[in-house]
Amino acid sequence: MSHAVHPYSFRLGLLRDWKSRWFNLKKYSQFIKSDILLVEWLEKKLAGMYLEDINIERTPGVLHFVLKTSRPGLIIGRRGEGAEKLKKDIKKFLSKNKLEIPPELKLTIEEVKQPETHAKIVAQMIAESLERRLPFRRVMKQTMEKVMANREVKGIKVALSGRLGGAEMSRREWLKSGQIPLQNLRADIDFTRERAHLPYGDIGIKVWIYRGEIFTADKKKKTSDY
Repeated sequence: MSHAVHPYSFRLGLLRDWKSRWFNLKKYSQFIKSDILLVEWLEKKLAGMYLEDINIERTPGVLHFVLKTSRPGLIIGRRGEGAEKLKKDIKKFLSKNKLEIPPELKLTIEEVKQPETHAKIVAQMIAESLERRLPFRRVMKQTMEKVMANREVKGIKVALSGRLGGAEMSRREWLKSGQIPLQNLRADIDFTRERAHLPYGDIGIKVWIYRGEIFTADKKKKTSDY
């Protein structure tokens, strides 16, 4: 029997890096709990700002957040007021949940230049369209055409599950365009799950985006560019 494996964890150490980068034996469980709660809270707080990824780095005196978004101006705000307010809100959240507050809190906001090539942002676009009560088949087709218009994208698959179209019985429908080689470790596949909140229930959204194969030389080139 085959087993479904998450495309991100399947490629950890080869094409992907850990989203939480730190190591502490004494406070391991405390930091793990803190990271999970912070990521969940930030995703809810920054909903609608097309947040693609949240990376957390810890050193003995610094807690560093790296937020990747296609709308950095909305988070930063005028003269950096939004970023400063977000730092204060993070500290309040840590104290409220009785978590350790670091001596220094850093916030780095990176812009995602091609949002249509990232599964997380594409899934949020689909969720917004469904919440505006647009027909789900039209949303799927238009989103896939928009994504496939990018040269970097070699394939996309979108799956929706739930009470589609307000039907009484839930079902699952999916569309695919191009290639999605899930078993190839060199394949740069971006995957995410999202939910659209509707009056008659949530619609589950899954998005796979294939951006071609990455070889050792390509990987070194990408890391040197950053």
